[in-house]
Amino acid sequence: MPESRTWWWIPAVDEDVNQIDAEHLLLALKAAGEPTRLRVLALCARGDLTVSELVRVLGQSQPRVSRHLKLLADAGLLERFREGSWVFHRLAHAEPLAGLARDLVGRLSPDDPELAPDLARLAEVKRERAAAAQAYFRDNAVEWDRLRGLHVDDREVERLLVDLLPEPDLGSVLDVGTGTARILEVLAPRLQHGEGIDLSREMLAVARANLDRAGLAQCAVRQADMYDLPFGTEAFDTVTIHQVLHFADDPGRVLAESARVLRDGGRMLVVDFAPHEQESLREEHEHRRLGFSESEVGDWLRTAGLAVSAVRHLPGNPLTVTIWRGEKTVAAKES
Repeated sequence: MPESRTWWWIPAVDEDVNQIDAEHLLLALKAAGEPTRLRVLALCARGDLTVSELVRVLGQSQPRVSRHLKLLADAGLLERFREGSWVFHRLAHAEPLAGLARDLVGRLSPDDPELAPDLARLAEVKRERAAAAQAYFRDNAVEWDRLRGLHVDDREVERLLVDLLPEPDLGSVLDVGTGTARILEVLAPRLQHGEGIDLSREMLAVARANLDRAGLAQCAVRQADMYDLPFGTEAFDTVTIHQVLHFADDPGRVLAESARVLRDGGRMLVVDFAPHEQESLREEHEHRRLGFSESEVGDWLRTAGLAVSAVRHLPGNPLTVTIWRGEKTVAAKES
């Protein structure tokens, strides 16, 4: 990447960005100050990418690309996380280095003659992802449609969920058991950063394709266990758990672990079925619980340190959907 080429446009400086000590700043700048690694940052800012995908886009050997990724991750500019035998990479979002990473990428011109071909090859990778996701849904469409037909329309559930989250700024949002990432899409206009976790690699592939299609760069998904979330204490302002608890062996533990990563003053929304007798869901679709009573989920939320502030029911035929809202406050934790 010859130095004579122009890479930069200058945005307004964010005076509120978190400060970085000199040692870490120099380490980060040294890591980013190499042509291929700068290209890697620009690519990873546009979604989660595996080593093999980056090898394909960059046209370099896997050992060389892996070395670049390690240096960027060690410097705190990239995040790495494993899904089975795959390792995904994304731009860091934990401050203070996330602000530096965003600023570096934001100053790159997408029309640069060396970056533009990368972005074109990345677009092809994403088109292939989308095609694979469409094939997955095509193969499973009959069952998805049948299951949706057992309860109220998804749009009604989403409208009520939004109504129960009236805050104009939801901050950082975690969607537990994200599936297709639909809840992140619904909440995207009001969140700063969204994370979705799911155990199914097939569903995560669909979720990534959906987020790419919607252009939601502020949202990402990863493979993780809902009983052991890969986040620190009080990492999120909002947690959603949409149609997940009926698969859980220990629903109370799922709510307790989700409450652990919720900040004081944060809110949690739980969406699931009211008690029902559709045994086919247990026999054919691995539902461990045939719905939950209002008091059962309410008790779990209170045990997890949340105050139950609202419960709403959407009657369907034969399944009713219930939404609980819990809030994490000092008073609730002490009660």
